[in-house]
Amino acid sequence: MIQKSTLQFLKELEKNNYREWFNENKPRYEAARENVIEVVGELIKEVNKFEPAMGYPEPKKCLFRIYRDVRFSKNKEPYKTNMGAIVSGEGNTKMVKSSYYIHVQPGSSFVSCGVYMPYPPIIKAVRTAIDEDFDTFNAIVSSKKFKTLFGDLARDEEALQRVPPGFDKNSPAAEYLKLKHFYVFHSFTDKEMMSADLVKTAAKILKAAKPLNDWLNAVIEDVEL
Repeated sequence: MIQKSTLQFLKELEKNNYREWFNENKPRYEAARENVIEVVGELIKEVNKFEPAMGYPEPKKCLFRIYRDVRFSKNKEPYKTNMGAIVSGEGNTKMVKSSYYIHVQPGSSFVSCGVYMPYPPIIKAVRTAIDEDFDTFNAIVSSKKFKTLFGDLARDEEALQRVPPGFDKNSPAAEYLKLKHFYVFHSFTDKEMMSADLVKTAAKILKAAKPLNDWLNAVIEDVEL
């Protein structure tokens, strides 16, 4: 489970996002980080029950750094106010392939599956695969369990307003062809994150996304970057 102290640290960090405060509270950060690493390790074990080929990557290498890259950002706050980790056989945070993900943030925690910010060749390949075999793809995203847990693929402000060139604007897959990211997520309350059942619940939800994960990786596997 995620400890209350971990969420409290992140809440306070959001209000005190500067180096002096962070350095003064470094022991609290280290404790929160260890808590998240422990949860990620437990989640890796549970996900292995339905993804045995994933193996057992080192949990701390799956965790994103809390330090923000502010070189090209207008937001100069030095720290992220969340902790996130990729759960995949890659054992790192590069996320080229479709992966499982856990996000810890007070009031905004979730688990996710799919590809986020994929390279342009992957975007094109996934769009093409959706368009050419929409029946298979649609069967995955319209299943009852999938709809109940995720609703649909996530849509954000980066989605295109029109179907991209090279695709039929009247395609039944039109709304999916406008996407730049291809992922789903399921939100958790703070209370759910602090539950002793968190890891088993999260793994059960991610298992429902396995058909999407498999489908995406089958497409990505043949993409040359």
